[in-house]
Amino acid sequence: MGPRLIRAFVRALLGVFYRRIDVVGLEHMPAATPLIVAANHQNGLVDPMLLLAALPRPLRPLAKAGLFRHPIITPFLHLVRALPVHRRQDAGGDTSGNALTFRAVGEALGRREAILIFPEGVSQPEPTLMTLRTGAARLLVEAEAAGAPPVTLLPVGLVVHEPSRFRAGRALVLIGPPVAAADCVALYPRDPVAAVRALTDRLAAALRHQIVEAEDRETLRLMRLMERVWRQESGATPEPRSAAWLQRAARAYRWLRLAAPAEVERFRREVEEYGRDLDRLGVTPETLGRGYAPVVVLRYAAREILPLIVGLPLALVGMLLHALPYQLVRLGIRLAGPEPDVEATYKIAGGVVIYPLGWALEAWLAARLAGPSAAVVLALALLPSGFF
Repeated sequence: MGPRLIRAFVRALLGVFYRRIDVVGLEHMPAATPLIVAANHQNGLVDPMLLLAALPRPLRPLAKAGLFRHPIITPFLHLVRALPVHRRQDAGGDTSGNALTFRAVGEALGRREAILIFPEGVSQPEPTLMTLRTGAARLLVEAEAAGAPPVTLLPVGLVVHEPSRFRAGRALVLIGPPVAAADCVALYPRDPVAAVRALTDRLAAALRHQIVEAEDRETLRLMRLMERVWRQESGATPEPRSAAWLQRAARAYRWLRLAAPAEVERFRREVEEYGRDLDRLGVTPETLGRGYAPVVVLRYAAREILPLIVGLPLALVGMLLHALPYQLVRLGIRLAGPEPDVEATYKIAGGVVIYPLGWALEAWLAARLAGPSAAVVLALALLPSGFF
């Protein structure tokens, strides 16, 4: 399976799971130079899948060595030519194998390939950047010291709304300008520790410019709600491909928490209550209090309700056909009890395995109960039913 086919497959999976994926900053992506893509990490294996699907160049991810023993994940890692990273906190704690990984990365960069790394070292669910490990900086300076052409270090921010909810989540991939590294490469022969530390600090600052940092996911959810209120009240055009408003709000929130903690806490409680009221009433900031002319209502009904009525029979068929695999995935997730940062990974991996098995079982039952023709009709109905 070639890189293009892998990318198309990953795009299809994520296109089913997430409602929308936007990419900003592709003009910063070099076409052919050696490349290290460094991104924040909050959503398990979905993060590398997002980048494999969103970025135009084939990427070779660095993945923790334990994943290469996972029966479902291992084939995918081999297909994308991933490289193992041995961590001290993993079982065994033997990091000696990293020398081979560093050599393989250096050789790949020498061939002008692209490497994907998550310099935080771990995935964690909260919207904040953890202290970066020095791996990305070391890979770059060591590769160039070994004779590779100048390597581009590209910071990429991943901002995901509702990352674990099927068909509710939205992902934003923000590609920043390359991190300057030439002076650190020049410093490396004289003071390797200082060179690596300086480049790591620069990378951390660059990543912070590309993400939205908040103290927890609930705070980020409230900021997103206030952004919708502000845009509705001000008449500003929605910016689905930008996180600038949220970044400014997050900086202001952190400053005000120190300058006026009591007022901020009172305002937060009011926003939380407002959000609960919206949920209870089933409305949004965009629809609350808005008046509609009769012609607008009729046009909306013709556009939305009529197709629903026409497609309802097929939608009911789709619900019945997908009920068994859906419930099996739901039960599996409940029994596994994954951490928030890997819940979406479990759902996607479970769906890839269970849905085909569920459909095969339904087709087999249809063939046994109603003959081969019923199985053929069932198979044909599965494709369009997924769109309703």
